[in-house]
Amino acid sequence: MPRVPGSWPADSPRGRVRLARGVSPWLAPTAAAAVASSLLVRRSPRWAVAAIPLAALTGGMLWFFRDPERAPGEGRLIAPADGVVQSIDPWPDGRTRVAIFMSPLNVHVNRAPAAGTVTSVEHVAGGFAPAFNKDSDRNERVVWHFDTALGDVELVQIAGAVARRIVPYLARGAKVAQGDRIGLIRLGSRVDVYLPEGMAPAVTVGERTTAGVTRLDRV
Repeated sequence: MPRVPGSWPADSPRGRVRLARGVSPWLAPTAAAAVASSLLVRRSPRWAVAAIPLAALTGGMLWFFRDPERAPGEGRLIAPADGVVQSIDPWPDGRTRVAIFMSPLNVHVNRAPAAGTVTSVEHVAGGFAPAFNKDSDRNERVVWHFDTALGDVELVQIAGAVARRIVPYLARGAKVAQGDRIGLIRLGSRVDVYLPEGMAPAVTVGERTTAGVTRLDRV
């Protein structure tokens, strides 16, 4: 499939890290406050009380919102999120749901599990229960559908108790290559992907996944 906008050029540097799109509303004011308070320390050491925690918070946010370049893995479906497989559940329609829990220490950018076309991006209002709680199925979420060579593939980004904002990068009609960035969940949470009927999962509960790399389907 020809490369589409947002995918990796052949000569793209592997391992290069950039900041995720959609973090400016949080990072910019924090970084500005850190710089301002650091400059004020020159006038009065008392400003260190504010400068030190603000600098630490800025550093933490730079780490939380990192977005490394990655070479896509092999497989019909690959993991859309960094994290740990929380559950693998057979669905009434024959599909299998693989739920991946993202902690605040994981990369928060999510990626397309397969190449295809975005046929639907739907925001669904809901609560903010912890992502590891069974009630999180009713949380704030964004439901994606992709038209792929495997048929319709559904992916759900779910907000949690800390993550209160999901930032989709694409709209209906967008074409994606496998592993392309599709959106961001600020400060982690959960991402579910539904394996088509008849497809067995290659991962197990408790296994760590890497977005855009870990294979989800069994050969």
